Parts: sequence; C-alpha cells; structure tokens
Amino acid sequence: MSHPDCRLNLRPLGTPRGVSSVVGPHGVGASPGDKKAKSKSVRGKKKSIFETYMSKEDVSEGLKRGTLIQGVLRINPKKFHEAFIPSPDGDRDIFIDGVVARNRALNGDLVVVKLLPEEQWKVIKPESNDKETEGTDELDLPKELCGSHLPQQSVKGYNDSPDVIIEAQFDDSDSEDGHGNTQNVLVDGVQKLSVCVHDKGKEDADAPITKDESTSMSQDTRVLSEKSLQRSAKVVYILDKKHSRAATGFLKLLADKNSELFRKYALFSPSDHRVPRIYVPLKDCPQDFVTRPKDYANTLFICRIVDWKEDSNFALGHLAKSLGQAGEIEPETEGILTEYGVDFSDFSSEVLDCLPQGLPWTIPPEEFSKRRDLRKDCIFTIDPSTARDLDDALSCKPLADGNFEVGVHIADVSYFVPEGSPLDKVAAERATSVYLVQKVVPMLPRLLCEELCSLHPMTDKLTFSVIWTLTPEGKILGEWFGRTIIRSCTKLSYEHAQSMIESLTKKIPEKELPPISPEHTSEEVHQAVLNLHGIAKELRKQRFVDGALRLDQLKLAFTLDHETGLPQGCHIYEYRDSNKLVEEFMLLANMAVAHKTYRAFPERALLRRHPPPQTKMLNDLMEFCDQMGLPMDFSSAGALNKSLTKTFGDDKYSLARKEVLTNMCSRPMQMALYFCSGTLRDQAQFRHYALNVPLYTHFTSPIRRFADVLVHRLLAATLGYRELPDLEPDALQKQADHCNDRRMASKRVQELSTGLFFAILVKESGPLESEAMVLGVLNQAFDVLVLRYGVQKRVYCNALPLRSHHFQRVGKKPELTLVWEPEDLEQEPVQQVRTRGWGSFSRMPLWARPPLSSRGAFLLRHPCPACPAAPPAPPPPPLKHSSSRWAFSFYLRDPHGSPTLPPSGHAFPALPSLPWGPTAGRGRGSACPRRAGFSFWGSF
Repeated sequence: MSHPDCRLNLRPLGTPRGVSSVVGPHGVGASPGDKKAKSKSVRGKKKSIFETYMSKEDVSEGLKRGTLIQGVLRINPKKFHEAFIPSPDGDRDIFIDGVVARNRALNGDLVVVKLLPEEQWKVIKPESNDKETEGTDELDLPKELCGSHLPQQSVKGYNDSPDVIIEAQFDDSDSEDGHGNTQNVLVDGVQKLSVCVHDKGKEDADAPITKDESTSMSQDTRVLSEKSLQRSAKVVYILDKKHSRAATGFLKLLADKNSELFRKYALFSPSDHRVPRIYVPLKDCPQDFVTRPKDYANTLFICRIVDWKEDSNFALGHLAKSLGQAGEIEPETEGILTEYGVDFSDFSSEVLDCLPQGLPWTIPPEEFSKRRDLRKDCIFTIDPSTARDLDDALSCKPLADGNFEVGVHIADVSYFVPEGSPLDKVAAERATSVYLVQKVVPMLPRLLCEELCSLHPMTDKLTFSVIWTLTPEGKILGEWFGRTIIRSCTKLSYEHAQSMIESLTKKIPEKELPPISPEHTSEEVHQAVLNLHGIAKELRKQRFVDGALRLDQLKLAFTLDHETGLPQGCHIYEYRDSNKLVEEFMLLANMAVAHKTYRAFPERALLRRHPPPQTKMLNDLMEFCDQMGLPMDFSSAGALNKSLTKTFGDDKYSLARKEVLTNMCSRPMQMALYFCSGTLRDQAQFRHYALNVPLYTHFTSPIRRFADVLVHRLLAATLGYRELPDLEPDALQKQADHCNDRRMASKRVQELSTGLFFAILVKESGPLESEAMVLGVLNQAFDVLVLRYGVQKRVYCNALPLRSHHFQRVGKKPELTLVWEPEDLEQEPVQQVRTRGWGSFSRMPLWARPPLSSRGAFLLRHPCPACPAAPPAPPPPPLKHSSSRWAFSFYLRDPHGSPTLPPSGHAFPALPSLPWGPTAGRGRGSACPRRAGFSFWGSF
C-alpha cells in the first residue's frame, strides 16, 4: 500500500479495493481495541473483512480434484490491488482482484485459490493494452536468461564465474538461463519510486471504483469472446508464507487523538506498497515519538507483522528497530536485507568451531594419496580484479597429437563442510551468498570463502576437477572427474585475460601482468589463454548452432568513492571475450557433472531445469511482432536467438532496436529451477530451454551456492569417494525448493541494491542525459527504456501537463494521443500521437533531488524554466529546441511528494536536434520543450 502522505485518500484510509467502507470512526478500519468500530448492525461483533481459511484437509482434497489451484502470488507494485498467480496450463495468469480476494497473503507466498464464477471474471476491455492485464510489469519475472553485464569493480560473485555471467543473472550466477527483464533491473528500488510519485503520476489505488474500473462482468458479457475474459480467483489458503513478513517504512501518529487506538498504537506505513499498513504498539516506539513525531518523519524503521485478523483492514506488528535516516546507503541496505529475509548476522561460535582451528592450515598428508596431484600443471584463475573468493580455475595443456587437455578445477568446499554439522545447517539455510553493490553477505564464514577454499595463487588447494581431452574445435574425446590438489600459478583479472586474447603474437610486459610462479612463464600462461579462447569460440559457436538462446541485456556497474562509499559514476558493464571464455568452460563442466550424477543416481540427482516461455505471453508477443512486420521466429530457443542476431536497420539506432526487442522477448521467459530428478517423472521437463540441453546442474560455484555443495557430494558418491548423502528424493526436493526461494530473494536484493545506488547517484550528480526508446504504449501511459542505464520508466499521462489524452486502436495497433497545454493561451494546443512503430529518439535528462527514501519516486517533469511545472532555477543559457525532440526529466521524490530542486547554480543543458523518423509525432517548434514534437524508435 502506498504511503498515506503521497496520495489522495478519497476512500476511508485503509479500506481495501472492493470493500465497503465499514471502518472505524477515524477511517482506519476495524482494529484492535477499537470498541467504537463495532458495527451496530452486528450487535457488538466486528464485521469480518476476510474469509476464514479452508482446512488443510479440504485444501488437499480440492487440489487433488482440481477444484483449487496453487501458485506463487505476485502483487503488482504499480497497482497493489492487482495480484496474479501463474496458470497451471501456461495460459493467461489468474487474476486476484483486491486486498479482500488476496485474503492476507503477501507477495511471494505460495497460495491456494478458488476460481470465481465466470460472471465475476475480469473483462479485458478491447481498448486497453493487454500488458496491463497480465501483470507483466510485475517484478517477479526472472532474469536468468539474460547475458549479465556485470560491474567490473564489484566483489567476486557479483560478476564472477562464467556460468554466472553466461546467459544469466545479476549475481552472475545463472548466466546459463539467457533471460532477463531490463525493466526489472532496478526492481522495487526504483520502480517503487514510480508508485509514490505524485497523485497524478499513478493510478490511485484508493480512488473510488468507477463503473469503468469494475472487473465484475456486465449482464451482456456473454457476447464477449473468450479471449476478452481473464479467469479471476480468491485466496482460500496460504500453503507457505514465503514473504518474510518484515518491511521497512515510516511511523506516524493516528489521526484522532481522542480515540482509544491513539493511546495504544502508532501507524506503520511500509515503503513496499504491497505490504499492508500495520498497527504497532506505542511501547515499541521511541519514548518521545508521541510528543515529537516530526523528529521521526525521516527515520526508517523495520516492522514485522505478527498477526492479521479477519476483522481488521490493517495487520498487527512489532517494531523491530530503527535503521536510521531514509535515503542513506546503510540504513536502506539493512532494510532491504531484512525485508527479504537475508541472514546477515555474524556466524555463531558454534558454526565457527567447525572450521580448522590451527592456522595457517595445511593439507593433511593423507589427502595426497586420495587425490590426483596437479600442482605442477599450469593452472590459473580468471576473475574480476577485486575478487577474493576464487572458486574456479582453468588449465590447458597441449598434447602431442594436436589436441588439448583442458581442466576446470573447482574449490572442494564440501571437504570443509561436514554433512549435518552446524556449519552445514547454516549454509543450507542461507543457501546463497548475496551480492550487493558495496559488499557481500557470504553463505559461508569468510575464513572459508576467502582463505581456506579460495584458489589463491602459489598456494596448495583442494579441488574437484573435470578434465577433458578436446580437439581444437571443441569436440570431446575423453573425460575425467576426480578430487585433485592444485597450485594456481597466477590470478588473472578479466582485463589481463582480455589483453592476452587481443595480443596474439605480441608479448605482454611483465609489469602489466600479476605475479606468476617461478615454475611457469608469462608466455606459457599467455599461450594457454589463447588456446582456451580458441576452443571456447568453437564451443560457443556450436552451442548456438545446436539451438541455445542468449538475451543480452544491459547491466549497470558503479564506481564508488573509497572514503564515503557513495557512487561516483555508473556505466554498462562490458562483456568481452575473456568473460565468454570462462563461461563456456563453466557451462561445459556443469553439463558434464549433470550427466555423470544422473547416470549414477537417476532418482537422486540435483539438476537445474529451465521451462519454456509462458504460452499466453509468448503468443501475445508473436502476434505483436507479426503486426509490426518483425521477422521473429519463436518456434524454439535457437530460432529466437537467430532472429535476435539479425540487424534491424542499418543506422546508429539498430542496436537500440535490438535492445528493445530483447527486452520484449525476455518477458515470457520463466525462471530456471533446481529440482530432484526423482520427483519429476516426465524427463522432458528436465530440459533447459535457454541452453537447449537435456540435463544441466550447478557445480562450479560451491563457495557461494549451497546447491553446488550438494552436487559436489553427489559427484563424490558417484566416484566412490563417499556414501550417497542420506537424503530421500522428497527431502532433496525440499532443499532444492529452498535454494530456489533464497536465490530469488538474493536476486531481488541485488536489484534493490542497484536501484538504491542508482537513485543516490542521480541525487548526487544532478542531470544525467541519455537517449531512450519507447517500449510500450498503454491506454494512459507509455513505457520507455533509458538505453544508457538500462532503466525502464513508465510515463503516466496524468503526471504530464496535458490538456487531454486519448487512447485508441488503429487496426490492432494501439495509439495514444497527447494534447499539450500551450505555453501561450492564444496559441493552439500541441497534439502528439504515440503509436507502435519505428520513430526517432528523444533525449532524456535525469533530474534528481534527495529522496526521503531511496524508494521514493521518479517523476517526469520539464527541465525548461519557462514551464510552470519546472523547478525554480537560475536563468539558463539560451536553448536551441527543435520540434524533432522533446525533453523529459526524472525527479526523485520523497514519499511525501515534495520535489527537490536541481543543484544551486545548475544550468539546463542544451540538447542537440535529432532527425525525424517515419512515424514521428507532429508538434510545433518552440522555445519550450513541452510544446515540441517528440517521437521514438521502436514504439512497442
């Protein structure tokens, strides 16, 4: 729910959509201890707002009979009254309308729903855009399919091992999945900003429900086609409360000082609008909060929901702690971690006692008799320059017959994590390391992550290796798995490896390389990198010939001030050949281990599957591309990849058009999941869609992923090193589910951290200028992708100084007409048309002011001082405006809605004219940008 001070409360405060205003005397709903809230009509009994949950027995029976459906709840952050669960048949998502139908379930919960009668299903109005009915703006779609472009200066793991950078995600861990939604890069962190913007800048969730907005069906709905209906349901049970029930937000006093509630409770307003407002006991609040509430207006608190009764609009909670000032990095970061249930506490003494106590630790002599000794081989790591947890190394030895012996050597973490130990239990619970922009929350104690297991150069280390005999073309002639001991000869950064790749014959000066052990020369390392690069290119080429998919998307990287920790700048991470080299061999190792463990234990293998795209969303995208005349083939992952590699146009914007198409194609993609092979009977469901392979797993990052530790134990059992882990298929599946949940939470936290730092950067830097492209046209808004930063923004028509706007479909194409208020009342209004089609770009300066919370709001405003909507500023230099472009600016707004001014003395930048496109909007030229015409390339 949105913050109370940043919207118009046209209905009683707290009344959920679809609920009659049966509330307490002060508009806060039936709530604890409020005797006055009792309805006279029910003679002293509080009226229930929510339904009682069904019994477990009835739920179990209903799921078996198919009368009930289960799924993970996704609440739309832009319209909190809208929620969805996936349809089991892959069709359009099932719609859950309003807080009451949601029945106290929170975002991410595993819920059971009952379909409503057909006459209550949602009517999808022909004039609306389907994107609004699907929840595609939901932030829970995975990014595992995208090529992660990760920050070079981040800690290892944020952009580390290649199977991470691969087709994958933000922590660089799932690069294999090829999918990601650029619009989600900033997730809640920045997207939440758009919800709380300005009362005009969002669809007011608390506004009275008009006849047009009602989702109930009219009497003549039978004449509507089936395609015009969306199945609607209500929540009848919560199978698993996966939401942490914790939230960050702000405290305020209740409105009526004379009420009984006022003397007992304060009101907590979460920053996450999908979490309900919460009553917290005054005894939890600061002692002087009641007398000096304004002193805490900018203080961020953490609150945990402890109860939510059937007769109360608001939940009951416990105020856990005060974090500090909203908008500052550390308080916001702690709030994000807490909201998503990340354990960032210090490891207990019981856990630390599991680690080797005598330091420095040396490898026990008996291990040398159990392992293959590779210490004399030329083995090296390739990682980000700042990486400290090095869990993978590579080797490449030329053979006399012209082939190569190539090895992937992974830190043997399972050796240090005894099964069933306190260390094992805490690692299993954390399940993954969490990578923030400025730091990492490790899965394992740092002594393990950064010392005992990390493959530092010129030190003996325990490893698990996969070694192949490969031809120069990447054909596998032989394969070996086993425990090994290695001694890395050097620690290369991606930059070092890239310089070697680019220097085919030229020797790189020693001073430009890291230290190399005396047993090996820089020339030997250089040649090994070149050989690996040559093989990797062939492997990669063959992967895509065989039908793999990669959706390359932009990824923000930050440079931080060493003293303050504040962001100094940001850029799109460049994904180069050195990254691709590492990712190819990590993928190869993961696939090899998947086959090895599955052959040995077909009921106990821990694998990773990637389901095909959601059918309904994919069909919608196919229809759209057909309407636009785009030559896209969606018949398979490989066909889609081939379509995306084509060049769309021969001008400088062709890559930008491809970026938009890639963004569109990522939306139907699903997330990859860990699973136990014994719990999924249909082997066709084992497949990994993006990689287009039958079996895949995670083996290469055990320092930061517990799934990899489990896979190491299985592989050890496969090779006879140990007994099979004492886990039945159902128990292993439960652990896999937990790894999936924590992986998703980790990804959300990373996205929020990126959003926080980007918001602070905009606040500190002032205007940031970038070209943008329209992603979508809706009936009251349009989406743009800011190409330089990979940020998606929705521009709401009612947040702009328009005289009117009108949405219609011309054929099947949506068209949005904007009529701007003229600067001079004697002049005619300027009319512009936004439609799906190729047009020209617009410049988009990003303005900012300090938000009270990093999750405040982005608001589109005009930078021209002549505009009434513009902020006060010193007189700028003359601007040369052109009718071929229109200037936007983004404002960070606090939750209370007050805009911030640009830095004192700031001059508005002059923007160059850009060429018109074939479907450009028509508008008059003017010295005021709000009267200039504008249009975009790729208006989707």
